[in-house]
Amino acid sequence: MRQIIPILAMLVLVAFPAPAVELGDDGLHKPAWLHATFKDMREDLEQARSEGKRLLIIWEQRGCIYCTKMHEEVFPDPEIDRLLREKYFVVQMNLFGDEEVTDFDGTSLPEKKMAVRWGVVFTPTMMFMPESVPDGAKASDVAVVTMPGAFGRLTTKALLTWVLEKGYEGDEHFQKYLARKVAEEKG
Repeated sequence: MRQIIPILAMLVLVAFPAPAVELGDDGLHKPAWLHATFKDMREDLEQARSEGKRLLIIWEQRGCIYCTKMHEEVFPDPEIDRLLREKYFVVQMNLFGDEEVTDFDGTSLPEKKMAVRWGVVFTPTMMFMPESVPDGAKASDVAVVTMPGAFGRLTTKALLTWVLEKGYEGDEHFQKYLARKVAEEKG
């Protein structure tokens, strides 16, 4: 009987795979933790602060296999999902999109032109904003961390945690923090 239960559990997982994250009309993944906003960085930062969260901008594009990997394999991890829901105010940008984005300095451009202004050339790219931004600042100049690429669960969870702990203000570089977390994980 003990051998049958794991086999049945495996059959259920194969027969009923986890639901894929819904795609929007723009072809981008739309998890529940994303916030639909007017993409005014000043307003988004204020909203994030009022909710006690950190502002995270995530750049994606239609058909991005690395974005799909993140949305199907990494973001659904229970700890990562909890961090994104409870600690971050996440705004999605489309690398080739036409929605207007207003930077902290008041400059308004379509997403695709703001991507150029901010130097975003790869998807996914996560830009973590500070808790406050000086007047006249550009998001790419004040981001505390900009992480281009798809990463595994451990790296992503460590990055989300490192930003919340304000590791960027300390002496421990993220790579050393990550190595320490990996060592701790291995026990």
